This record gives sequence, C-alpha cells and structure tokens, in this order.
Amino acid sequence: MVKLDPIAEFREDHRKVRDGLLELMEALQSKNVVKARKILDGINVLVGPHFRYEEETLYPALRVLLGEYVDQLLKEHDGVIATARSCAGLLKKDGLTDEEAKQAAAAARTLLIHVSNCDGLSILSERLSKKEIDNLSEKLAAARKAGVPLLDWAETIRGK
Repeated sequence: MVKLDPIAEFREDHRKVRDGLLELMEALQSKNVVKARKILDGINVLVGPHFRYEEETLYPALRVLLGEYVDQLLKEHDGVIATARSCAGLLKKDGLTDEEAKQAAAAARTLLIHVSNCDGLSILSERLSKKEIDNLSEKLAAARKAGVPLLDWAETIRGK
C-alpha cells in the first residue's frame, strides 16, 4: 500500500474546504438552498475524516510544540461543528429569508478563518519525526477509509 503524504493531503483538504466554503457563501448569498445544501453535504463528508484525524492524531502529536494552543484548536472545532449543525438545520428549509442568508454566509466566512489558521499546522508537522509522520499517514488513511461525515462523527464517535 502506498503511504499518503499526510502534510500534502492535509493542505489539499484545506484547499477543498476553502473552495467549498467560498461556493457555499455564494450559494447562500443568492439564496440557492438546493445548491447550498449540496455543497454543505460535500463539506460534511470531506471534513469528517479530516477533523477525526486532527483530533485523534495530529493535535496530540503537535501538543509537544503547541502546548495549550491545542485546546484552542479543539474549541474552534466545537464552534465549526455547531455552525455546521446550524447551517444544516437552516438548509432543511425550502427557502431562506434575506437575514437568514446573510447570517449563514457570515458564519461560513468565519469558518474560513479556522481553515487558514489550521493550514499553518502543516509547517509545524514537517518537524515531526519520520515515525510520527508515518503514523500520521496511517491514521489519515484510516480516517478516510472509515469515511464518517463530520456531523455523524461529532454525534457518535467524538463524544463531546
């Protein structure tokens, strides 16, 4: 089996999420609920394994370098999950009011900040040992193979 490059894959996930969030913002601003729902579903599927990998493997590995900042990253994940739940609930409706569309687009915009901040962890990951990077590779592959979407993972596996 070919090993994943966990740092390159991590960064590529962030690019996909960034682009998805930008598309989601556009769909929300135009109140295209069907398109927004489809985009959010795609982000949910992509981000589930990514968050699982971060919380179960990457963050513990980086705690040596980042200390208590890891706790802040976990709190940011709490906020992302709450925002995703809220947006998913909102998108169950057939249409959005102007205010709902504006608030949902603003919430998606704030998620871009987490994506940007989190991508900086890749430069720190480069300082991990080969053994640790190999472990990151295995765990990322396992999280992707399990393929649990974000909101399902948050409800059933994460335990918060």
